[in-house]
Amino acid sequence: MGIDNKIKKIVSGIEASSNHLKTGAGHHKNTDELIDTINHVFAMFRVNFHNQYYSAFGDNNESENLAKKLWLNKLANFKTNTIYRASDIIIEDSEYLPTLNKMIQICLTCSLPKELPTAKEGYFEACNKPTPKASQAWSHPIVFLAGRDTGWSILHSEIEATAFPRFQNIFEKYRDRLAGGETFSIENKEGRKKLKQKPAAKRYNKEQIKALKSSLEQI
Repeated sequence: MGIDNKIKKIVSGIEASSNHLKTGAGHHKNTDELIDTINHVFAMFRVNFHNQYYSAFGDNNESENLAKKLWLNKLANFKTNTIYRASDIIIEDSEYLPTLNKMIQICLTCSLPKELPTAKEGYFEACNKPTPKASQAWSHPIVFLAGRDTGWSILHSEIEATAFPRFQNIFEKYRDRLAGGETFSIENKEGRKKLKQKPAAKRYNKEQIKALKSSLEQI
């Protein structure tokens, strides 16, 4: 079979594969788009890693579709353009058919901001920041949020072997949401309190001025 015919066969199989995946996929707001993305990524891998791909799946459509469903589930938090970008990086830089874990790691790299620290770096940052925590400059808001949710008292009093796993678990959940396109910010309650106190100060100054005027009139 010529290359053109192979590609035509692969492309023609995408629609059939999409229909099969839709019957077994859970509800997702962009399920159809995600399914099409996974199918196209597998098709690209089939062309680029031809021998390895057929060594892994052969002509076993059931095995291939099970793998696609697993990828569909594990990559659901990523935007489709992130998945495409990650697959392009793999095709350009790797000689081997990627594992799902490899794909997830590259998707994370593609979708996370460069300034985001690792979980361990974030842990030390959260432990060392002085109070008030919300008023400090953070490398990224999710470091603050992970520290807050872990509990500042735990970070300051527990040993690393106890506190870090708790922080890491929370941090990675925020990281995954960040990779999915969610945005986060730090709510500075102290700052809000100070802003609320300004009108009271103004009222107090007005009362002082009024009292001063009254005393001057009596002179």
